Amino acid sequence: MRHLLQMNQTKLSLKAGISSTLLGLLLSNMAFAQSASPVAPLQDAAPAKAAAKKPVKSAVINGIAVVVGDEVITNLELNERINAIERSLKGQGTTPPSRSDIQKQIVERMIIDRLQIQLAREQGMRIDDLMLDRALQRMAESNKMSLQELRNQVEREGTSFAQFREDIRDDIMIQRVREREVDSKIQVSELEIDNFLAAEAIAPSKNQEINLGHIMVRIPENASAEVIAQKNARAQEAYKRLRIGEDFAKLAATYSDSVEALKGGEVGYREQDKIPPLFMEAVNKISFVGGFSEIVRSPNGFHILKLLGKRDVAPVAATSGQQSNVRHILMRPTQMMTAAQVKSALLELKQKIVSKTATFEELAKANSIDTSAAKGGDLGWVYPGDTSPDFETAMNKLQINEVSDPVETQLGFHLIQVTERKMTEDSAEKKRSEARQSVRARKSDEALQSWLRQLRDRGYVEFRTEAK
Repeated sequence: MRHLLQMNQTKLSLKAGISSTLLGLLLSNMAFAQSASPVAPLQDAAPAKAAAKKPVKSAVINGIAVVVGDEVITNLELNERINAIERSLKGQGTTPPSRSDIQKQIVERMIIDRLQIQLAREQGMRIDDLMLDRALQRMAESNKMSLQELRNQVEREGTSFAQFREDIRDDIMIQRVREREVDSKIQVSELEIDNFLAAEAIAPSKNQEINLGHIMVRIPENASAEVIAQKNARAQEAYKRLRIGEDFAKLAATYSDSVEALKGGEVGYREQDKIPPLFMEAVNKISFVGGFSEIVRSPNGFHILKLLGKRDVAPVAATSGQQSNVRHILMRPTQMMTAAQVKSALLELKQKIVSKTATFEELAKANSIDTSAAKGGDLGWVYPGDTSPDFETAMNKLQINEVSDPVETQLGFHLIQVTERKMTEDSAEKKRSEARQSVRARKSDEALQSWLRQLRDRGYVEFRTEAK
């Protein structure tokens, strides 16, 4: 089975305006779906697990709301976050739910964010100031602003730029740990690809994207029948309120456990072939834009979907491009090994390859942490767009059999070697690659929700006030 190096990129954009961006950052809005097609990062050889931790001794700092692992969430932090969400919702024209409902949502979002960041730090992830500055610069440029104009706009929204920077730093770290712990572990079998292509041959997907609203009532891991019944009753309550005409966005903010809850549940536009079949089946029964589905049960919870919009997209024209047969060695920083030490180690491996004291294949098998290590780091033939921009840019600069210097991506540091190149037209092979991406996209939401559920249920959380 071909193993393609494909990586999601952090989506830090202010296209919808600063208000919605601040809200998205506050919610770590990286879950249910993105308008860009999800792609498949490298797979770790050994998955990391987040261990539950016992609480630290805590001094009274404006009152502790929640202990999460070895950190605390203070009442001051909680109230500042609630105030920011209320401002953002009002700025978007959405009537905020009650403050107590917002608090319940925010507490859960903050807990999940803290658990993800703690796991990222345990794995040695760091976002340095240079990387953060580049992300902020890209954010400003994407909105046709200077960095100073971005800063001014953020501060007009009532958030200090220093805090905004730290929110962005956390957001990047959360995206990276999700890529490592979730995206890299999604498996797509050849049979799944065959089934997808067969279904497309019978009923081709429309060249259309749809925008969904989403309410999810999460079922905890290993939940009892009694707990499942309680969650079902909560979903039924939300559904009944929808049927009598109450606002979907407000009900999402009140009832939903998904990360887009406080954005009114809006997921955003997405290609139909990249929406999970379970959801698409429900959406196809909605007869008009603005309508909503019945309750849908998945392994992760109960869902209600609203059709917010449809738009046609141009069909993708046949293309030709250069394929590269590539292999790599992946290493990443850990608590025991800094980024500088990883790069130094990879440079030593490169020197061994260049001096012919060891082969690339031997060193990949001995040192790479990717599952491709067993094949000497071989990723097979990759198409343009199959890999992350950083990886692809470095790969395209290489001569045949040249070994790169260490290249940094979201997954760590790589030595890259291209062994062959060829030009190719659209082919059955290309169609299978595209089908793989579509199947992976369908599976990505369930995988992410399942991972977040496990992380939340296994993490140490202690409520110290009425925040619960």
